[in-house]
Amino acid sequence: MIRPQDRIFKTQSSGTKSFTPADALALLVVIALVSIGAWIALNSPASIEGPNISLSPSVLPVYALFSVARMAAAYLLSLVFTLLYGRAAAYHRRAEKVLLPLLDILQSIPILSFLPVVLLSLNAILPEGIASELAAVVLIFTSQAWNMTFAWYQSLTTIPKELKEASTIFRLNTWMQFISLELPFGMISLIWNSMMSWAGGWFFLMAAEIFTVGERDFRLPGLGAYLHEAANQGDLSAIGWGLGVLVLIIVLLDQFVWRPLLAWSDRFKVEMIENDNPPQSWFYEWLHSSWFSLQLSKHILQPLRKRIDTRLQKQPLPVAGSSSEEKKPTFLVSLLRLILIGVIAYGAFRAVELLEMLSLADWLTIGLGVLATFLRVLAALLLALLWTIPVGVAIGTNPRLATVLQPVVQIAASVPATALFPMLLLFLLTLPGGLNIAAVGLMLMGTQWYLLFNVIAGASAIPQDLKYTAKLMGLNGWKRWTTLILPSLFPYLITGAITASGGAWNASIVAEYVQFSGSTYSAKGIGATIAQATATGNYPLLLAATLFMVLVVVVLNRFIWRPLYQTAEDQYRME
Repeated sequence: MIRPQDRIFKTQSSGTKSFTPADALALLVVIALVSIGAWIALNSPASIEGPNISLSPSVLPVYALFSVARMAAAYLLSLVFTLLYGRAAAYHRRAEKVLLPLLDILQSIPILSFLPVVLLSLNAILPEGIASELAAVVLIFTSQAWNMTFAWYQSLTTIPKELKEASTIFRLNTWMQFISLELPFGMISLIWNSMMSWAGGWFFLMAAEIFTVGERDFRLPGLGAYLHEAANQGDLSAIGWGLGVLVLIIVLLDQFVWRPLLAWSDRFKVEMIENDNPPQSWFYEWLHSSWFSLQLSKHILQPLRKRIDTRLQKQPLPVAGSSSEEKKPTFLVSLLRLILIGVIAYGAFRAVELLEMLSLADWLTIGLGVLATFLRVLAALLLALLWTIPVGVAIGTNPRLATVLQPVVQIAASVPATALFPMLLLFLLTLPGGLNIAAVGLMLMGTQWYLLFNVIAGASAIPQDLKYTAKLMGLNGWKRWTTLILPSLFPYLITGAITASGGAWNASIVAEYVQFSGSTYSAKGIGATIAQATATGNYPLLLAATLFMVLVVVVLNRFIWRPLYQTAEDQYRME
């Protein structure tokens, strides 16, 4: 069980508070890829003609299908990446030293500043239509994968030791441990973070479908392009139709996908007493009892799983917990290392060439901008914590309340924040400070859902027997929060805070530089610098501002979030 007496943070002795060669290597890899992409982007066509976006309501079903297909492709890619990458980082200590710093850097990259580099570089080497579609999927993937991967990694590193010992005693190989222990234990967190990732993906889908760089039009037929075109033409009827279809899709996904998955995942809670009010889903109950689903399970799914289990159990897979990391590297591994070194060297050379074009004033602007944005990120994160913890605990511990509020939360989190920016700006720009204050509110809209969904997942995973024990001990009010609720939530809060802070840095690009009613509003910040560099095609400034933001976020992750992650792993596991 959770040991509240261990809540004092211990000083870690594993070197988590200092940079390592792995951190430097991961940062160099990202610098190389971004700089090479920027140089390829310089050779892209100067003018690209985009598609004609119709505002007829009759095209909405087709546009909705295109958008959902892009989201589904990105989510499947994110899920595969999550399961493989998170497991490798959790169980292979040598790989973890590289994979976690690389994940820190990847999730800290401002996606919207990276989009022009991805789009232009892909367009320079691929056919136009394929490049735009692939860039959209990559952009959505980068908005989904990191949140899910951190949640999966957190689940694997907090599995109770007695369950791990049991898997060792039964000599479960890698596959059997995965399907019998790891996936069930992490299922609740994975589903809730999948919901969050899907909801966040809508924002970046909209951004990808309406993206233009000067005379180059990369728009894609979809709901995002439809809503953007309707807003440009001031067609309120079309905006209503577009938002209505988006909300309808969100509700259908909630009823036919997410709510059934949550009802099904309740069986995986680590508890000795059954929940009095488990999550309910009419569609899950219908599937569970319908003749069609029973026949499908009996004649197809169960035999298929049995065949897969039998085949994989016969494979000489390593026993869970074993490692082959001490083997000498093969020729292929050595070749890949040489290629990686070559890419890093070439990318670093190109990066230096680009950065030499900047003046001292540019670097001063970047430095002051990072400081201003950091203060806004901190304010947005604190404001998000103030309301997401009590609301998330209320939803996660009260299934009846969750039945009512879960669809509302899904819709609120899925509606692209940029669609609400104009209405919010009308009010915030009248306050003292103008966009400097408004930017915090806009960043809050892009961060709060990461925290809320993780808090709900953590509260939902509290075992019923611990709740009964707390009640029998007379723990009420603040004592119950400090003894049971907050220690249980701690790993989930850290996961949510990491992804929320990364989301706030990303949101700064659209929060600090806003075009509204024919006017442009900007506030001092690194996000505004990146947005202005993108608008003007200033690739050296774009590269420098992006890399500076990445470096700052990595430092914060290394000195603040990583030690807290270690604390969650050492002191707040259920055992």
